Amino acid sequence: MSYLLDGYHGETAAMAPASERLQFIRRTYLHLAGAMVAFVGASAALIATGVAETIIRDIFLANRMSWLLLMVVFIGGTFVAQYMARARESVGLQYAGLALYVCLYTVLFVPILTIATSPKFGGSIYLPLQAGIVTLAVFTGLTLAVFVSGKDFSFLGPILFVGSFIALGVILAAILFGFNLGLVFCALMVALFAGYIIYDTSNILHHYGTHEHVAASMALFGSAAMLFYYILRIFMLARNE
Repeated sequence: MSYLLDGYHGETAAMAPASERLQFIRRTYLHLAGAMVAFVGASAALIATGVAETIIRDIFLANRMSWLLLMVVFIGGTFVAQYMARARESVGLQYAGLALYVCLYTVLFVPILTIATSPKFGGSIYLPLQAGIVTLAVFTGLTLAVFVSGKDFSFLGPILFVGSFIALGVILAAILFGFNLGLVFCALMVALFAGYIIYDTSNILHHYGTHEHVAASMALFGSAAMLFYYILRIFMLARNE
């Protein structure tokens, strides 16, 4: 998930020679895969060691406002991480931004992953696996559709941006006033982040520079992670019913 691109000045991947463009795309998806592996590994470690359950019990269940604080830190942190990832002068800073981004998503996802996998909370180890398979299928299908069409979907940017702010407002209201976000909201969020995958994939083909593979992989990681989050919530809601 990326915020509106600030306008890259220079040669984009679309303008580069075919071999250089192919190398950029390959690096982008290799970094995406690496970010996913790091996310899964860190989440599994926190859950296996019991740290995740302690965080849920002592912080989030003890104080509802902890969720609001987490949202503020997450949003602010993602802006910082994206800025770092687009720093042309320092490759190290780009990777630090990607690492920060993965850490932020790990912290955000640990509560729901713990609940989803723990029999104590009515969960099952198979829930994240099932949601992951569906997410991978949707991500792959959307990616192939964008690559095959070759169209520029950057016009979706403002629409997705407004949709994100509306969704954020609903989420904050749910935290403050204690109402549950049901199946319809989750389905709408799945549609929103499917749109982000189309938008981000299109930007890889048409708007990112060939040196921006770290930022490109970060955008895809965020979109895919949030798609997984809401697909998992749908699975959990269906299981509870």
